[in-house]
Amino acid sequence: MPRLSEVIAALETLWPAERAESWDAVGTVTGDPGQDVRRVLFAVDPVRDVVDEAVKLGADLLVTHHPLYLRGTTTVSAGTFKGRVVHTLIKNDIALHVAHTNADTADPGVSDALAGALDLRVVRPLVPDPTDPAGRRGLGRVCELDHPVTVRELAARAAERLPATAQGIRVAGDPEAAVRTVAVSGGSGDSLFDQVRAAGVDAFLTADLRHHPASEAVAQTPLALLDAAHWATEWPWCELAAAQLDEISDRHGWDLRVHVSTTVTDPWTAHAASATALPPGATGASSHAPGAPN
Repeated sequence: MPRLSEVIAALETLWPAERAESWDAVGTVTGDPGQDVRRVLFAVDPVRDVVDEAVKLGADLLVTHHPLYLRGTTTVSAGTFKGRVVHTLIKNDIALHVAHTNADTADPGVSDALAGALDLRVVRPLVPDPTDPAGRRGLGRVCELDHPVTVRELAARAAERLPATAQGIRVAGDPEAAVRTVAVSGGSGDSLFDQVRAAGVDAFLTADLRHHPASEAVAQTPLALLDAAHWATEWPWCELAAAQLDEISDRHGWDLRVHVSTTVTDPWTAHAASATALPPGATGASSHAPGAPN
């Protein structure tokens, strides 16, 4: 049975803290380095529902992708919702460890897991890490499909393979355009449009696309955009990370019990589709024609 310090050391080999962005908050948030670890839970968000799941499961360690305190704090009062998370973790002897941007750029990392969920073949990083001589680490991935599909078919695949959310998959561009190459980036990706255009891909699948960057992107090129829920694009990493820790556990003879949270922590809970008819006086084709992804 390993101690927390041993498990954290193993996780640091996968996602070294020094590879996180300077603004990020990664590493161990709660936990005694000497405590025993038998059961580990992976999740995207360190929110109350996930912590309650960890308590119910009897987990000794919760590993999340998103930080609990990204911008720092001056209080862990149980009167605040994040403080309540800290109190619950400590009272139940549950350690919390965060791997965020250091997991985004890892090999394999968050975007590899996203590509794998969609059966896309990874060719290279979208934004290579200059410190990696092998050229495998970096932000996002440039991918190929085994055979061309339409934008509509790729959106349907994403909707089927990624966890269900109220948003589903939004699409910008010609739904019938052929797609042979795809850039993917788990989480918010609209800061990467310059790199996506430079990659010359047919489509870009990511999350949190804003109006103006998306509008400018489709105006400049025939690039198709597929916008999924932030949580849904990062959840496949939890399964990848759990499998990586399972392999480490087997190698060391730790016999850890490793789990992936199925609690949906996407903040959006419902979706009402727009009417298919255009408002009075408007012209042009409706973006919500029957059968179109929305």
